[in-house]
Amino acid sequence: MAKRDYYETLGLARKSSDGEIKKAYRRLAMECHPDRNPGDTDAEKRFKELSEAYGVLKDDEKRAAYDQFGHSAFDGASGGPGGGFGFTASSFADVFDDLFGDFVGQRGHSNAHSGADLRYNLEVSLEESYNGKSATIRTTSAATCEECGGSGAEKGSAPATCNACQGAGKVRAQQGFFTIERTCPNCQGIGQIIKNVCAECGGGGRVAKEKQLQVNIPRGVDDEMRIRLSGEGEAGVRGGPPGDLYIFLKISPHSLFRRDGAELYCRVPITMTQAVLGGMVEVPTLEGGRARVTIPEGTQSGQQFRLRGKGMPAVRGKGFGDMIVQTKVETPINLTEKQKGLLREFEAGVDKKNSPEADGFFAKVKDLWDDLRD
Repeated sequence: MAKRDYYETLGLARKSSDGEIKKAYRRLAMECHPDRNPGDTDAEKRFKELSEAYGVLKDDEKRAAYDQFGHSAFDGASGGPGGGFGFTASSFADVFDDLFGDFVGQRGHSNAHSGADLRYNLEVSLEESYNGKSATIRTTSAATCEECGGSGAEKGSAPATCNACQGAGKVRAQQGFFTIERTCPNCQGIGQIIKNVCAECGGGGRVAKEKQLQVNIPRGVDDEMRIRLSGEGEAGVRGGPPGDLYIFLKISPHSLFRRDGAELYCRVPITMTQAVLGGMVEVPTLEGGRARVTIPEGTQSGQQFRLRGKGMPAVRGKGFGDMIVQTKVETPINLTEKQKGLLREFEAGVDKKNSPEADGFFAKVKDLWDDLRD
């Protein structure tokens, strides 16, 4: 059976540009790639045809020979040039690079590797969160070795290119139709071999070093917020860029205030007489001042009063949240006999309208009991 024309296989005209050839191959090869069509022999056959066509047309010399002699350019028939232009298993590796190169990076290998990001946990008080602060922290991480400049080789020498992978950091092995690529075991993916190791860093190019950093904590930060210090993580390998340092914040509990986002809650105890007769109480604010709250007559335990703008500041923004004052009516203790007598006298003069909530509750309880007896 005669071979199909390579241009026809890719759905292209003979005047197509290199970019059009590559684009057409990528689109068609992705559709019928064996990994996407497991067990489909037709798809596998189609993929081989596409790869063979592309392997020829992407190469200027092979394409010129094909345009002049057709398929005979590669089988030595009909006066074609014959040997030297065959599509072999190694050609598939080049085709694979062209197909996936933009997704996994261009061919070639960089010996530089980025440094790792680091985490630092920092606890701040609620007052520090309210006002903002500048903190000094100390971290220990991998820093570029000053003795060898990060090369890992002793001064006056330099790393040599790995003979096993020729500096690529990866080696290939043919397994049937596919070419498998793996990290070079000789250089561990670095692409270089150090013969004369730096005594300071042991060939790693990095040493552990403590450093002191200033951290500006903005106003209003909350739990689990993080601050990123660019380039303050571990140093890169072989001149690679450093990682970043992420500072995770934790707000320590406060003895008076509880925070919920931009709002602050303060639980304030009031006396029984204040709750009954009403009055005025002073409450603290996180900024260090005081605020007055009017307690109306008949205030109940748990009743809330809102103080506008007395909460937490917005992070990197304008305005403040509110402070919520929650009352807690305190039952008097350690009463004298005289005080107890006055309360009994008071109790004797109280009727249902003075305690509507209690009266309503016990009325419902009575109804429940009556229903159960019926």
